[in-house]
Amino acid sequence: QVQLVESGGDLVHPGESLRLSCTASGFTMDYYTIGWFRQAPGKEREGVSCISNGDGPTNYADAVKGRFTISRDRAQNTVYLDMYSLRPDDTAVYYCARDRLVPCTLQARLYDDWGQGTQVTVSS
Repeated sequence: QVQLVESGGDLVHPGESLRLSCTASGFTMDYYTIGWFRQAPGKEREGVSCISNGDGPTNYADAVKGRFTISRDRAQNTVYLDMYSLRPDDTAVYYCARDRLVPCTLQARLYDDWGQGTQVTVSS
């Protein structure tokens, strides 16, 4: 059974950092494109970052470019999202998802399988 589980969400202050994890079961993540998305209350789900299969290219939304980093840990079958210099407008539920598209895209509608999400709140 394919499953994606996000973890690492927390309440942090502006300027702090956080690492989100997306751990998979039922498949090998290295063979798939993995995307990170977020949805704030009252807003549509938006793409944050993605990493293509294997050592393929990555992509970042303009709003997080230079502050967020996506990476793989093949031994842990996990994809991370390292978030630095967090701002209040980064507050959202963060989701990971998988797809086979290469190179990866930040369009949520193109992803097939999703995790349940993890809450990130940035507040002073």
